[in-house]
Amino acid sequence: MLTREITYIVQPGDTIYLIAKKFNTSVEAIVAANNLAVPALIYPGQILRIPVTGVEYIVQPGDTVYSIATKFGVPYYTIIYVNNIMYPYTIYPGQRLFIPTMSPITYSETTIEEQSHMPPYPIPCQYFYTVKPGDSMWSIANMFGIPLDCLIKANPHIHPNKIYPGQILCIPAYCPPAPPSPCKTYYTVKPGDSMWTIANMFGIPLDCLIKANPHIPDPSKIYPGQVLCIPAYCPPAPHPPAPCQCQTYYTVKAGDSMWSIAKKFGISLDALIKANPQIPDPSKIYPGQILCIPADPPSQQEIEKSKETETEKSE
Repeated sequence: MLTREITYIVQPGDTIYLIAKKFNTSVEAIVAANNLAVPALIYPGQILRIPVTGVEYIVQPGDTVYSIATKFGVPYYTIIYVNNIMYPYTIYPGQRLFIPTMSPITYSETTIEEQSHMPPYPIPCQYFYTVKPGDSMWSIANMFGIPLDCLIKANPHIHPNKIYPGQILCIPAYCPPAPPSPCKTYYTVKPGDSMWTIANMFGIPLDCLIKANPHIPDPSKIYPGQVLCIPAYCPPAPHPPAPCQCQTYYTVKAGDSMWSIAKKFGISLDALIKANPQIPDPSKIYPGQILCIPADPPSQQEIEKSKETETEKSE
């Protein structure tokens, strides 16, 4: 077993019990290492020495921080913090990591019961930053190379759009990985844009762009400044019917119905409906729609006549 001492900055809502639990050590060990009175009174920003006992682990091919944490039954953020692994938490085979092991955490039963009602501790801070004139949460996140969402979550007491010079922000020691985004990029709508022109610009189907932006209630009405998700993946479009299936194409006019169009071209209504699966409700068509007029299959009489002709030719 190895013993290591790390430095920890007390966060709002922390208690000795929660800190001990976080690092798999004991309350007594922290109290002794910092000459604290019992019951220990600590405050945000205070620097504590945390003695932890653990083992050394050599990273294997295919390992991740999360798989190692699961293997040892240790919270992944503890491994990240103790080993000072920076975002995005890349580790490599052969790297040596210190893994804190479980230790008994003893305290009075009354205190433990009280602590259990405490809010969960926030993301631990690597250090603190004092806001300067002109700063924004985005510029600060960019400065430290961390995701904006992570910085916001590490400072739940701060309104992200209302920060001011002199405010102190927690710069988190680690950031949970973000789920993969379904968006390849984002596009800000410009004057004259339409969903069709944007889909065309990025070479994706219009319906795919519409599905990726469910927050746009009416795709025919977008306005400058709106931000659209350009999807990373679009399922392949179904193959259109082979050209030979359509005898011709017809543009619906005012007063038309599927029945009247079928009658006009001398085909069955059922054949017309089946040739146009893009029409969800055959009873509702409107001027400007384009319909496939199928080549009506030969009747049974025509098939029999054709067979007779073939027989005569063979004789």
